[in-house]
Amino acid sequence: MNSGILVVAAQRELRRNLFDALDQAGYPQIYSARDVPHAAILLEGRPPLPPLQLLVIVLAGDAQQARHACEQLRHLPGAAETPLIVVLADEATFGPADLPPGIADWLSAWNISDELIPRWRRSLAPEGMRARVLPPVPEAMVEPDGYRFTFEEGEGEWLIVDAQSGRLLEVSPTVGRHSRIHVDQWQGLSLAQVLRFEGIAISQVLTEANRNWYPCQRKSAQGADTGQASVRRIRHAGRDALALMFRSDRADLRAEAALSLLSRIFASTSGVDAQSAAGRLLFDELGLDYLAVWSARHEGAEAPNQMLQLWSGEDVAWPPAQLQSSLQLVLAGKSILYRTDAKRLAPIDPLLQQLELAGFAGLPLYDERHTVLGAMLAGTRRGFGEMSIIEPVLRCAVARFAQMLELGRTREQGRAEGLVDALTGLPNRLLFNDRLETIIREATRNGECFAVLFVDLDRFKAINDTYGHAAGDQVLRTVTQRLCGSIRASDTVARYAGDEFTIVLRHIVKNDDVMRVAEKIVQVMETPLYLEDGTELQVTASMGLSFFPDDAGDAATLLKHADEAMYAAKHQGRNTFQIYEISPEYAQQHGMALKTRLRHAEGNGELRVVYQPQVNTETEDIVGMEALVRWEHPELGMISPAVFIPLAEETGLIVSIGEWVMRTACRQAKEWEQRYGLRLRLGVNLSAVQLMEPHLLDTVAAVLRDTGLDPTLLEMEVTESISIKEAPNLVENLNALHRLGCHIAIDDFGTGAASLDYLRRLPADRIKIDQSFVRNIGVDPDDEAIVRATIEMAHRLNRAVVAEGVEIEQHLQFLRTNGCDELQGYLFCRPLPPISFDKLLAERQRLLEGRAAELA
Repeated sequence: MNSGILVVAAQRELRRNLFDALDQAGYPQIYSARDVPHAAILLEGRPPLPPLQLLVIVLAGDAQQARHACEQLRHLPGAAETPLIVVLADEATFGPADLPPGIADWLSAWNISDELIPRWRRSLAPEGMRARVLPPVPEAMVEPDGYRFTFEEGEGEWLIVDAQSGRLLEVSPTVGRHSRIHVDQWQGLSLAQVLRFEGIAISQVLTEANRNWYPCQRKSAQGADTGQASVRRIRHAGRDALALMFRSDRADLRAEAALSLLSRIFASTSGVDAQSAAGRLLFDELGLDYLAVWSARHEGAEAPNQMLQLWSGEDVAWPPAQLQSSLQLVLAGKSILYRTDAKRLAPIDPLLQQLELAGFAGLPLYDERHTVLGAMLAGTRRGFGEMSIIEPVLRCAVARFAQMLELGRTREQGRAEGLVDALTGLPNRLLFNDRLETIIREATRNGECFAVLFVDLDRFKAINDTYGHAAGDQVLRTVTQRLCGSIRASDTVARYAGDEFTIVLRHIVKNDDVMRVAEKIVQVMETPLYLEDGTELQVTASMGLSFFPDDAGDAATLLKHADEAMYAAKHQGRNTFQIYEISPEYAQQHGMALKTRLRHAEGNGELRVVYQPQVNTETEDIVGMEALVRWEHPELGMISPAVFIPLAEETGLIVSIGEWVMRTACRQAKEWEQRYGLRLRLGVNLSAVQLMEPHLLDTVAAVLRDTGLDPTLLEMEVTESISIKEAPNLVENLNALHRLGCHIAIDDFGTGAASLDYLRRLPADRIKIDQSFVRNIGVDPDDEAIVRATIEMAHRLNRAVVAEGVEIEQHLQFLRTNGCDELQGYLFCRPLPPISFDKLLAERQRLLEGRAAELA
């Protein structure tokens, strides 16, 4: 009976790796937990019988912590007698010999994908055939038949060597299959005839037998295959022996190598001849003897056009395309795959007859409308390796060639229509503006964020004047390659005008991601550039950045702001980048105009409310949200709250704006409550001016009555910097709101001068630690101490704690370890417009319903 597998790992990445390894092996019922208490919650209500099939736990820390975790695990329902496999994390300070009794097997965290399933299968063998690892011995000694299942049924290459003579006793069937040398021909060979290690003596590898991986070459029918090997001690046929596992670097034999190959093929997006570079990679890494890429008949051409051809043999008389029957079939949309018997096609195809190919593949190149653009033919005289690996690689390569072919045709069409820059091959201003409008529409519909970069070369005119326009053209082409090589395939680079370039970085989560790209561009541009005559040039660039929707909601304003930020970078000394923002000087100079416009912002529909989720620290589930106001000025774009909130307070507009935000957010929260039933807490900020209002309670009560929101779901956030003296009605108003049922939170805690007496006098339910402290976790020990002390103090006063500005995993782990209750920040989600927040809640509900269906 399939009764389930339990995986326990604090590290999210390892938890995912374990789940994927078990899931890909076909085991459907997998419980994935962060720790033992979380596992207990997952298993709650599960009948005690039948027991779990397998327990897997990742251990870090010291041996005592490991023993305690294993003991806790055994007390879970159905886990007392279940096989337990331990995964040792890199942070573990103990070795396998220190593991407690009762462990079925162990492995290192870096070896999960290769070793987890074989070791579990070994633990399922009959009692007399299991490897005895209770407790594990330091030499990792394994009993005689413990390796048989992995040896005979697994996909790994195993070589068994006599410990005394160093001669081969046996090799696994996979060795014969991959090397194309029959297993009978291996027996009796010395290991030195079979494996050649690089940078280390073979005697040292055998003596240590420490399971480390060392680069080497393994004998094959074609000479040798490169890869890595590891050695461990075993018992074989009653005597000491060594087991060597070899993993080839050939992309047609090992999935990891194939993935690496594909990543490099898809990374070849820049440069003049990306198609040749991708083809050469595929040809070399798969050990092909023949590769050709054809373009189908295009624009009235009588025959297909060969775009690429690679051949490892001597020159041959290539048959015309119309006589190559395999090519014609592929161009007609048919796929052809022969692993080792392609010679069957030789009588009907002169190409295969001449090349004597054993393995052959022909795959169509399709565009997004499934129209055949061309064909890829690939062949090898020795036959292909593992087709389960080869076929996906070839199909992904075909998709890449189709993408490049379609891009080339689009550029040709663009040049003909005046949409592509003739010098660089990039979209010109007209095409870029059109694409930016499309990107804005998609981002608005999907609730996404993106950045616009305006790049201007520093002192480019001097290059033209000194070295001539031909040198200037060479510089522009090189800059194009450097910019294209610094971004992802989903991003866009355009030559906007002269020495100006524009870039769109899509699907960003946090601004720091864009900063890293900008820093990368600055560094890449600093690399010396050499003209054709050998002259060395130092070409730098100044960049300006603006963000959608934070800085503007339309293309013209986004570009204007990025351009303004670029000039700010010029004024900073060039060779740098600046983010667009309305400077305090601008706000001061144009304060009256901004105040006037702000008076009409609400009525003109220029104000927006966005929502940032707050999550439970342990479960990472959404428990609340903070409503934040944004102002989209019709000319200036998005204006930072740090600029317009003080203006609103100064003019008294904050009272009406605050009421509008509260009413809008409460109405939206009520709608989500009815739709999803999550009872999410809604945080709304109150300014000092609002808190001094004598009718604040009446305003809040009216909003709650009109929108129908439960008062217990509304939380008023009061900044710590508001003093009781400055706001004489502060305590009375907050107590009245508390009696109404609302919650109270002290915002930006740690930045003001609040005392314990201040906290005691205010009816606060929650304290929000300011992001300036959270962002220094892992950087400043003093700020870490402040965060720890704040959490402890708040809990002593029976206040919950929310940490703002959580952006990286290190923040999460520190706050979880120190007992912070809730988290808010870009690690989980940036502030979202209502449509995007609704999608977030809908996706959460869909995942929970799917999980419930699986458990049912």
